[in-house]
Amino acid sequence: MVNMRRRGAGKRPYAKAAVEFQRKENRMQNNLFRKFDGIIVIDTETTGLDSKKDEIIELAAIKLVRNGSDYITAGEIDIFIKPSPEKKLPPRIVELTGITDHILKEDGLSKAEACEKFSELLSGGKNLIIAYNAQFDMCFLYYFLCNQNKQELLNDIKIIDALTVYKDRREYPHKLSDAVEAYSLSTQNTHRAIDDAKATLELINAMGRENADLERYINLFGYNPKYGVSGPRISSVTYVAQHYNEPLKLYEKTVT
Repeated sequence: MVNMRRRGAGKRPYAKAAVEFQRKENRMQNNLFRKFDGIIVIDTETTGLDSKKDEIIELAAIKLVRNGSDYITAGEIDIFIKPSPEKKLPPRIVELTGITDHILKEDGLSKAEACEKFSELLSGGKNLIIAYNAQFDMCFLYYFLCNQNKQELLNDIKIIDALTVYKDRREYPHKLSDAVEAYSLSTQNTHRAIDDAKATLELINAMGRENADLERYINLFGYNPKYGVSGPRISSVTYVAQHYNEPLKLYEKTVT
């Protein structure tokens, strides 16, 4: 169960399209699909940085499932979510994402409708969630689901933080846009949830081809020791201080 210990536009329909992988590129998925029925890559855009006070305004998720020896996109959502009536988007969020109050009013779903669509994506077996800076997205997702009395959807969920993996692979800086450039990915980081989810999926595939150790990062999050863990800790996650350019992989370090 994902419990928290307190510390310091428009809609896209479900798609069913084959994801093309060469044999050597299947290494990451084959390893992970030994343990999981589905892999769900998520990204959120929010009204701010505080998961307890701010709200999700865009939620995107892409679900992969096994189809024989191949993998298909079994579900994809990209939805705007109407914030609470008193919430107005700060100018910096509008500038960063291009999402406006008008877009949310005209195209946004209610929180209950958005929750239902995400619930449908989570159904069907044991799933692994992947996100870039998963600490941020999972905290927001937890409080979003709590407000809909659906937090049980995250019971026993397993997570890979693609940012933690990337920090073990490349030197600083470590924004998603840096990862896109470092791995010459075709999907760009636009600060729109669906584009960033696609970029994260492409990135995790690239890192899986580079080194078949992604399983070692399940529920293992690195954090900057200068600032500590951002937001509430997730009880099922092990947090380890992750310094820049360390010789050891995070999973090789002594957990403190």
